[in-house]
Amino acid sequence: MEPKFKQLTDFLITIGADNIEHTDKGYLAHAIGVHNDLRDWGCGSDLCRAAMFHSIYGTEFFQGFTFPLERRGEVRDLIGERAEQLAYWNCAINRKAFDLAVQQNRPPHRLLDRFTDQYEEVTSNDFDDLCRIHLCDWLEQVPRSESWDYRRATYRRLADNLGGIALKSYERVFALETAS
Repeated sequence: MEPKFKQLTDFLITIGADNIEHTDKGYLAHAIGVHNDLRDWGCGSDLCRAAMFHSIYGTEFFQGFTFPLERRGEVRDLIGERAEQLAYWNCAINRKAFDLAVQQNRPPHRLLDRFTDQYEEVTSNDFDDLCRIHLCDWLEQVPRSESWDYRRATYRRLADNLGGIALKSYERVFALETAS
């Protein structure tokens, strides 16, 4: 289990994230689910911590809770610099531009930051980890949301690009569509 797991959940509870609804589940439960799924995928602790905070600043799609960007330092101190950066990028990405970067799937990987309206180039390693978070986030919630066709081509491409357990997880989750 994550060495700081209780600290992470305590922080989210302290800032009120446990009272937020998210796809017929609480936001905290969803964040823990994404963390645990990436842990089960064999990802390292920095990626799992980023996953727990994957939408801390809100996203284009999820605005139910937005921790102020001015307080990024608090999150960075808690989860680490790289984890916070990955979480920030997941919150900040312009999804249309991200979808194009996923389609391209080769360097340079450029993300359009919706907060600054500026492009930022990221390493292939960071891009792949952001893709893992983004895919895992959707796979954790799509059966509850039943929004099977939302950006489906992008999520399929993410799974194909990442391969391995990401692709198996995608296929397992999307097999539930016919059952619903």
